[in-house]
Amino acid sequence: MLTTTTTRVLETGELEAALAVLDRDPVANAFVAARVHIAGLDPWRLGGEMWGWYAGGRLESLCYAGANLVPICAGPEAVRAFADRARRSGRRCSSIVGPAGPTAELWSLLEPHWGPARDVRAHQPLMVTRSMPADIGPDPLVRRVRKDEMDVIMPACVAMFTEEVGVSPLAGDGGLLYQARVAELVGSGRSFARIEDGRVVFKAEIGAATDRACQVQGVWVAPEHRGRGLSVTGMAAVLRYALQEVSPVVSLYVNDYNAAARAAYRRVGFEEVGAFMSVLF
Repeated sequence: MLTTTTTRVLETGELEAALAVLDRDPVANAFVAARVHIAGLDPWRLGGEMWGWYAGGRLESLCYAGANLVPICAGPEAVRAFADRARRSGRRCSSIVGPAGPTAELWSLLEPHWGPARDVRAHQPLMVTRSMPADIGPDPLVRRVRKDEMDVIMPACVAMFTEEVGVSPLAGDGGLLYQARVAELVGSGRSFARIEDGRVVFKAEIGAATDRACQVQGVWVAPEHRGRGLSVTGMAAVLRYALQEVSPVVSLYVNDYNAAARAAYRRVGFEEVGAFMSVLF
């Protein structure tokens, strides 16, 4: 029996079908699922298009095409279709990110047209936990960042981003978009920090969040305070907030070469369940 396949931009009325695909892996798909839950499928509100790959008229795979290109529940045939559409559209994203297998396939097809990349992080362990550690006390000084503390948290956010990504988030538009994102996290109560004498010692955010899973991001300790275990107790504090107030599963992904961070996350109970891959332009 022949099976017809097609790829197109999803229409706003296909929200239920899109959410069904995202719900197949709520942890790996948390970033895109959170955006869809808030914005639906309208490209203006979503910040990008949602491409769908259909087999026999049924929606089977997705690809978010915005500031990031993110393959979702995509097998080899869907990846090839998404790569062809991306190649024809031209590169508009600053990164390709997603589960390591499909993302590697997607990049292998796009690299001849979009390469070279500024950096390729082929194996970023995806880690999850569902409970608080029994032997680690949360840092009592880690708290929500207040809305009037934007001038305090921004330098730490810029330092973390520059250290992690390799470029400053202030480039291009002067940091307007980045500052808006930080303000959004602060305003929603998902930015946490330990602040001493007006300076950030530790910080982290709960970035993507749904009622099934959330993702911690932007974990950073000021260089002069590193080696004191603040990332462990700080993460325990953020984890407590996340499990009590956001979702039953907390996830993050980390560069495989960052041995210190991986060890800290394991200390508070995170376990590796898979891997992401990031291609940075």
